[in-house]
Amino acid sequence: MLVTELVLVTMAAYLIGSIPFGYLIARRKAKIDITSFGSGRIGATNVLRTLGRKMAALVALLDVLKGVAAVLLAGAVIGHDYVLVGDYHLGILAAQVAAALAAVAGHIFPVFNHFKGGRGVATFFGGFIALYPLAAVFGGEVFIISVGLTGFASLGSIAGVAGAYAMMIPLSLHSGIPMEYLVYSLIGSTVVIFMHRDNIQRLIAGKERRINEKAH
Repeated sequence: MLVTELVLVTMAAYLIGSIPFGYLIARRKAKIDITSFGSGRIGATNVLRTLGRKMAALVALLDVLKGVAAVLLAGAVIGHDYVLVGDYHLGILAAQVAAALAAVAGHIFPVFNHFKGGRGVATFFGGFIALYPLAAVFGGEVFIISVGLTGFASLGSIAGVAGAYAMMIPLSLHSGIPMEYLVYSLIGSTVVIFMHRDNIQRLIAGKERRINEKAH
């Protein structure tokens, strides 16, 4: 595998992540600019508050598929080749992790939407669905339970990605699961939680909106 191929795959994954499905669907279905409503984000939560469950479910699915597509693309292009960096062989798993993280970055900072995107949650889980589905399932369950108990999508998102990371620690260190997956969960969850920093401040202040509150 040439370094050039790895770079091109990562760039392609970023472009996949940059497809602003939330913006496009809101513009097509409701003739509105979703970034002018609610949080100003293009993710499923803001679409839910603005356009309802059906549109939010569609956006969430498409955003998840961006992460899946990025990983599958890297696997198809890289195959069994590798890049030698010092004493390290960077193979298909490293390429897939890089692609998944690039897709998350694209979703958060989409070049096709003036770098105004979402918070990366759905695309992060999409990457995990393709990399290690069990982590995605566990994190998704934590998300659902947290939202069900508290009503806060932001808290559920933070708990979900943190749960996926927490699950990968013992699996990677003691059960032979590739360390690349732990790296993905660490970097991805850190980025997603950082993108929720304003939500965290509102949660602490008691001013965070619940998931069923309409956007204005």
